[in-house]
Amino acid sequence: MRILFVGNSFTARNNLPGLLTGLAGARGIELEHQLIQAGGASLRQHLNGGKALAALATGGFDVVVLQEQSTLPIKGPARFRESVRDFDVAIKEVGARTVLYMTWARRNAPETQQALTTEYAESAAELGATLVPVGLVWERFLTTYDEPVLHDQDNSHPALPGSYLAACVFLIALLEQDPVGTDVPVKGLDADTAALLRQAAWDICASF
Repeated sequence: MRILFVGNSFTARNNLPGLLTGLAGARGIELEHQLIQAGGASLRQHLNGGKALAALATGGFDVVVLQEQSTLPIKGPARFRESVRDFDVAIKEVGARTVLYMTWARRNAPETQQALTTEYAESAAELGATLVPVGLVWERFLTTYDEPVLHDQDNSHPALPGSYLAACVFLIALLEQDPVGTDVPVKGLDADTAALLRQAAWDICASF
């Protein structure tokens, strides 16, 4: 599978595409990926910049993962929906599949997860896109576990455990694979913590 990721540091931090590739490889699935990102970028900025559309037109991708600026679905839901629709048209024109990467609330504003969840879920339903509900899984995890900490010190970006949990959710929602037992070592993440995150991702997704 060839995947184009379009987003910002919520995708780039801790190399989420690489974490997913490692998990997929443990399940015998070969992934090739390209990441187009800029710090704080919105999907509209990516559309206007042209780089993502150019890559899409020439890259032979099977899947395009869209990650909106972290608070824009809350503050500007109409703009978010419009940008996803415009990307979806271009994605379908080349025979690829649209995937929406639902992100998480800031650590000091957990109440905003509901708006993020609603906007991503309704947009995915409207377009027939695949939804990867990372934010929803984070929310459930944070109500159950005190450790590991998912947010980085800025209370916004993902710490390595948060990115690894996100990669596990991608494995489940996008590739329909169970992450439990895929014990590929990840530098900076101890084996017990990784195992807990894999099991939690599977249990939470199974409960939805």
